[in-house]
Amino acid sequence: MALLQRKTIIHPVAEERRRFQRVKVHLLGRYMLSDRREFPCQVINMSPGGLAMLAPGIGTVGERVVAYLDHIGRVEGKITRLLDNGFAMTVGATPRKREKLAAQLTWLANREILNLPEDRRHERGAPRNASGWLKFEDGRQIPCRIIDLSLSGAAISAEIKPDVGTPVTLGRVPARVIRKLEEGFAIEFAHPQSADTVEDNVTAR
Repeated sequence: MALLQRKTIIHPVAEERRRFQRVKVHLLGRYMLSDRREFPCQVINMSPGGLAMLAPGIGTVGERVVAYLDHIGRVEGKITRLLDNGFAMTVGATPRKREKLAAQLTWLANREILNLPEDRRHERGAPRNASGWLKFEDGRQIPCRIIDLSLSGAAISAEIKPDVGTPVTLGRVPARVIRKLEEGFAIEFAHPQSADTVEDNVTAR
């Protein structure tokens, strides 16, 4: 179910306000609270030091959160403030990771302003063998059709459309669902693949 965005005034903590500037973003993902419950989320603003998200499951101030966000990847931190329909949290990262986050957020902000197309790091094409097997963390395996494939991800058609953020394995390649499509869904590989082996890896059973 889509999360409805409300007008929420965000007041970053003083230290973060001095060091980082938040940008408005619309990033979908999933997060896990310390009791291991998982929920979908939508990040509405973010800086290299913190973020605010719309979230159906709200923890407590100080609770550790691990989130997987489109275009950003894995972030973790602690809840600093509860909102009407979500919460704000810190982003724990090394200086190098913060620099990378700053670059990603700058790109996302510019894309929003300029209406740029989605970034595709690798060219996509139809695989020679379109048949594959999709595996889930609970042990389920289902056949699927690989619509297109790149070194960083694939578009998949299957009998189900997993929620955004769901961890899956395509053949031997760990991935997660990042977007639903009209004819299926898109996944992003946990690590970029080699051009020489990607097709064999994704079609392996």
